[in-house]
Amino acid sequence: MKTKDKKAPAEGAGKTKKRIRLTPVSSMHYVKLVYRSALLLGALAFYIIGKISNNITMYSPFRYSHIYMKIIFVVFVIEMVLRFFPSKLESPGCQKQFRRNYIKSGETEIDIQDNNAVMLVALVWIAFNFIFGALYMLKILDDGIMLLLSCAYSVCDMICILFFCPFQTWFMKNKCCSACRIYNWDYAMMFTPLIFIKNVYAWTLLGMSIILLARWEITFYIHPERFAESTNDYLKCANCTEKLCTHKKQLQGLWVKTKEFTAERVRKLKKEQ
Repeated sequence: MKTKDKKAPAEGAGKTKKRIRLTPVSSMHYVKLVYRSALLLGALAFYIIGKISNNITMYSPFRYSHIYMKIIFVVFVIEMVLRFFPSKLESPGCQKQFRRNYIKSGETEIDIQDNNAVMLVALVWIAFNFIFGALYMLKILDDGIMLLLSCAYSVCDMICILFFCPFQTWFMKNKCCSACRIYNWDYAMMFTPLIFIKNVYAWTLLGMSIILLARWEITFYIHPERFAESTNDYLKCANCTEKLCTHKKQLQGLWVKTKEFTAERVRKLKKEQ
């Protein structure tokens, strides 16, 4: 019985790279980036309108936008309330504090490499925001600008997670967000400028963020084993539900290809001249 010869696989077959899809956790980060950016742009629009209409009384940039203010308040209150509880749609970076996410590795030596940089980050952040606080006290900046600054921080928070984090690169030196020692500092850092605004909404957001921060730090000092990859297998790459490092590598690869393509186009244009 004759059989047809199978064709030899073409060179490179089987070596095609699989397209890695965003995980639900990473997708949620992009959703947050979109609506936080929208909140920032909306707040900026209301601020500009308020200035143009010469409403220069206290909190005047948002004098006619109380509904919008409440939207900002509700959005971030919901975000922070959810952060108090375990969630499959949150980053492992903030979920490692919960007992259910503690997977014993069998090791007893707790190794948290980025712990020594915590105080440095805190001092840098305080000093950075002290500049804005001083300008506010000198009445160079107003309440509206401080709120806009917090909204801008909220967008930068997502940029740090998705694209580039200066704290990770310059201070913490941790491998990724999952291992980040200060992950749950995000809301307290985000709402730092609100300490200057004498408004119940602003102080409520700031108060909730400080409670989140306090809980995180208390949990760390009581259960440091949950925060170390050496003792908690939940933080191992194999158990990661975020896979943002892979996504970041893809973006970096795209950036490199774009630069190479641009350089090649410039080279060809120079030759044609």
